[in-house]
Amino acid sequence: MNAFAYYLHNLDPFIFRVTETFGPRWYGMAYVLAFLCGYALLTWLSQRGYADLPKRQVSDFITWAALFGVMVGGRLGYVFFYKPEMLRDPLSIVKIWEGGMSAHGGMIGLVLFTLYYSRKHGIGWTNLGDNLCVTAPIGLFFGRCANFINGELYGRASDAAWAVQFPKELLEAENGSLADRAISLAQQIDPATNSVETIIEAAKTQPQMEAVLRSVLTPRHPSQLYEALLEGVLLFAILWFVRTRMRQPNGVITGLFLSIYAILRIMVENYREPDSPMIGMFTRGQFFSFFLVAIGFTFIVAAKLRPTFPQRR
Repeated sequence: MNAFAYYLHNLDPFIFRVTETFGPRWYGMAYVLAFLCGYALLTWLSQRGYADLPKRQVSDFITWAALFGVMVGGRLGYVFFYKPEMLRDPLSIVKIWEGGMSAHGGMIGLVLFTLYYSRKHGIGWTNLGDNLCVTAPIGLFFGRCANFINGELYGRASDAAWAVQFPKELLEAENGSLADRAISLAQQIDPATNSVETIIEAAKTQPQMEAVLRSVLTPRHPSQLYEALLEGVLLFAILWFVRTRMRQPNGVITGLFLSIYAILRIMVENYREPDSPMIGMFTRGQFFSFFLVAIGFTFIVAAKLRPTFPQRR
């Protein structure tokens, strides 16, 4: 297939721009939508007795879980697991709006926060965790869609008909020679061109610059969308069915979430370009997911050995 047939990613990370570099971003909107959906679902589960968390406490719990569990845990997980060099520039750590969150870090953060909240308010930890886990895939779905809009965390090279060419490939340090080639070709069109960013911006309105990008970029799997469908839609459907159609002890859904998420992540990592050094033959996402599988099964076994159930007020 001719490379010119592939979709060239040109989505704007801004919903709208107040200035050239400032405005609300889709990445931030993903967290807002995840928060709203989590609130609605957890309220529904509380009203129907699936959650021991009283309805009046849902907004309080979701707010602090999003802040301390997802935002802090996810960001610190990204820094420590994937980009430890950011520790040399502490200010970069707080720039969440630029992207860079770790699902594994977010899960650790949520586990710790849920444990703290359950003890403070006298609510069963595993029941609280189960119902939070039911809503979590919705946040994963919106997050992965935002990754695709940002053109980040893209997939490995592919000749599939639905492959996508991501301009951010040229901004990666290891692709310096490819970036130099793009600049050289662009200078034949406009001698003033001196950066990849200039080419990417010009390609939005100039067909000749678009052709330059198409000629140098690698068609890749849109792995962000694979993850959105698997870790988001499919995982949510499974957990929602178990929560509302099967009577399972507290802790089982938490175990299923951790295990199934990890298995799906291990699978999809085979289509995702590694964004950090490998650990042996595995990507870091796969390596950390193996631990989640074990932890998930531990939750399930513990729940079956000492079963407790939602109070169903």
